[in-house]
Amino acid sequence: MTAPMQVGYGDILRVWEEADALPVIGHAWLFDHFMPIGGPPDGPVLEGWTLLSALAARTERLRLGLLVTSNRFRPPAVLAKIATTVDVVSNGRLDFGIGVGSRPSMPIARREYDGLGLPYDDATTATANLSEALTTIKRIWTSAEPFDAEALKGAFQRPRPVQRPHPPILIGGRAKATLRVVAEHADVWNIPGGDLADVVERSAMLDACCAEIGRDPASIVRSIHLGVSYDHPDATRRAIGAALDAGFRHVVLSVSPPYPEGVARWVADEIITPSAG
Repeated sequence: MTAPMQVGYGDILRVWEEADALPVIGHAWLFDHFMPIGGPPDGPVLEGWTLLSALAARTERLRLGLLVTSNRFRPPAVLAKIATTVDVVSNGRLDFGIGVGSRPSMPIARREYDGLGLPYDDATTATANLSEALTTIKRIWTSAEPFDAEALKGAFQRPRPVQRPHPPILIGGRAKATLRVVAEHADVWNIPGGDLADVVERSAMLDACCAEIGRDPASIVRSIHLGVSYDHPDATRRAIGAALDAGFRHVVLSVSPPYPEGVARWVADEIITPSAG
């Protein structure tokens, strides 16, 4: 993962093109913020979906996505069209990452909504909106005929995504209400690492949410987001090992700028390959 803040397009492109040539790296990710959530608050940030489309056109193999799209930023039908375009540009390599949006505990992220003129709904409303958005987006991706739903009238889009019936859906989050949405809609569930005991507890909550609706919990891939330490790769390797032992098979490694020369190769050789062994 290369968060597109406090860094330029050329630097991110360099890392992605290098990663694209390394089969041991399976996927690459951006985030979805319009203002920095780390470093100088007036620093640069590149918009995630626009950048993702550019990187899709410059890579050939990597699966790619946003970890994760804020459902608060874009109307569902608009987001469905944006995501379809990236899937087409990438020739079917999009993983559709989405979540409720910035947490109330991150006031530095809340300023985005004021700066964009967007409302910041309470958690209950935002979670309900996520579930409704996913229902709408999946219907738009798969519908053969125009349809009406909620605020939509005659909703219909072409082309369809390259991937059928639609791109895999990754939902990020840890709140129990969000995990219910994961159980209903997700192919992959992602949670930030850190407190592994809490991560394991949230995974058990997801199992319970799946049981409530009769879904096999094993049908949802467990994904974890971990930071990479350039100075202490052994610590990153231990964190990966603990996550694997806890049942997480999809690991997103976040590299921070400034990116060392050859950072993708270094991550592959020093972290991924030893951890896979």
